Amino acid sequence: MRAVHLLALGAGVAAVAAPALANDSVLKGIANPAEQVLQTVDYANTRYSKLDQINTKNVKDLQVAWTFSTGVLRGHEGSPLVVGNMMYVHTPFPNIVYALDLDHDAKIVWKYEPKQDPSVIPVMCCDTVNRGLAYADGAIILHQADTTVVSLDAKTGKVNWSVVNGDPKKGETNTATVLPVKDKVIVGISGGEFGVQCHVTAYDLKSGKKVWRAYSMGPDDQILVDPEKTTDLGKPVGKDSSLKTWEGDQWKTGGGCTWGWFSYDPKLNLFYYGSGNPSTWNPKQRPGDNKWSMTIWARSPDTGMAKWVYQMTPHDEWDFDGINEMILTDQKFDGKEQPLLTHFDRNGFGYTLNRETGALLVAEKFDPVVNWATKVDMDKSSKTYGRPLVVAKYSTEQNGEDVNSKGICPAALGTKDQQPAAYSLKTQLFYVPTNHVCMDYEPFRVTYTPGQPYVGATLSMYPAPGSHGGMGNFIAWDNLNGKIKWSLPEQFSVWSGALATAGDVVFYGTLEGYLKAVDDKTGKELFKFKTPSGIIGNVMTYQHKGKQYVGVLSGVGGWAGIGLAAGLTDPNAGLGAVGGYAALSQYTNLGGQLTVFGLPN
Repeated sequence: MRAVHLLALGAGVAAVAAPALANDSVLKGIANPAEQVLQTVDYANTRYSKLDQINTKNVKDLQVAWTFSTGVLRGHEGSPLVVGNMMYVHTPFPNIVYALDLDHDAKIVWKYEPKQDPSVIPVMCCDTVNRGLAYADGAIILHQADTTVVSLDAKTGKVNWSVVNGDPKKGETNTATVLPVKDKVIVGISGGEFGVQCHVTAYDLKSGKKVWRAYSMGPDDQILVDPEKTTDLGKPVGKDSSLKTWEGDQWKTGGGCTWGWFSYDPKLNLFYYGSGNPSTWNPKQRPGDNKWSMTIWARSPDTGMAKWVYQMTPHDEWDFDGINEMILTDQKFDGKEQPLLTHFDRNGFGYTLNRETGALLVAEKFDPVVNWATKVDMDKSSKTYGRPLVVAKYSTEQNGEDVNSKGICPAALGTKDQQPAAYSLKTQLFYVPTNHVCMDYEPFRVTYTPGQPYVGATLSMYPAPGSHGGMGNFIAWDNLNGKIKWSLPEQFSVWSGALATAGDVVFYGTLEGYLKAVDDKTGKELFKFKTPSGIIGNVMTYQHKGKQYVGVLSGVGGWAGIGLAAGLTDPNAGLGAVGGYAALSQYTNLGGQLTVFGLPN
């Protein structure tokens, strides 16, 4: 077995090596597997738990320990947090937060219910989801749908501070969690379908005061890159690296939103995230590479300055948002220990990079049906090094406006959307919830109006042809060789986040509502239980009074479940998802519930 360790799993080690380089309360919470203080479980985004009381031998005996109704319908993404004896549960819009006392039958200790203008709902692209809370320095941090960032006292629910991060009237909203790091909290923004110029922003953790903001596209001083020091595939990006790839002032409505996940390396003092699709979805209207949309970013949390960038899908023609999580591991590659970053992109390629330098090491398809590009060019001497080699037949740019390009795989929602993968320290495999979906895509000319949809394409989605007939797979992935180790077919997309554990069990949920547990080496199914509604939440685990529990939010919705969640019937509605997932209504219904499982006493 290759030598491997995780930078954030050994959080105690990281804290000793670099006490000033991370938030001590977060590191303390990460180091205690009984708790969960971040949505990502640790700074490295591994979604791995050291708890092993529930294992391959006894997981079949899991039973429901208790349940909690959130009182809200629509898509329940993210997961609860556990800090000490308290559990913190969030909901979709209106983003209620509950504090539950685990010592007293999950009694509600406090409830925070923000008063948000319901006009934000139609501005949210793909359901009213929220990916959850974070804990740091005695505070629960919530980023609301209306872009208000709130710090709540973890004991009382009292508002410490709140700050507005964007303007829903322009199309700016939020669905994401936040990253507390050092004395700051880092937040993103949604709104690519409304022509927003997107950004990441750092606020002071104690006061909420804005410290810095970095845009995805625009002049160097706005995107916080140094033309000489910030690199792309090892070379300086140069002056006006973004402006040169847009026509005129198009960058001002360019998208590149940041509604995905953040990870952080305390040793390198860099945080990592992806930027989303350029606006509009009609590629003819925005000539050029449209930098820096669809990009992996490595930035300093202190200043926001970018160390390196890598654009995965230049001049996106398919809405392959690049926002999915960056998972950080230290593994042996090419005969030497390297700090790695693994990313499963919407475009269907699984990438492995050196997270210190941004060097591209692996780029391979993590679903064999991916056809829009033959491969990513890995020849360093080539003019197209690092770029996908696009197949003309599936190029919506080359086929032109008002032409329906058919049979493109994956569909716009990608081979994987935001639903996070997990990594096992023991197997060195990544466990990835995927979509097995293709599409027809017809771009059309659209005019930008502030606050109005700026999409410019009609889509239809369907299961990948000539395959198992379903719309999803749950796979195990080898990031060093770029290979699928095993794959489990699912009837619908796997829209739930995975959890790997030291008990050699991997958990995930299905859109029909099943919580499943599988063997991390073989994929053999060991347990399943049907919850009241489809699962798009992320499975979590914690320990209370010496006993391990597994919890998951159920409540169907998200992009895949938008037809059910919002009551839509037009097959092209929901940006093409309503028709593709029409059969889902035969298997589940709306809900909003936390289900917690434990072994029998």
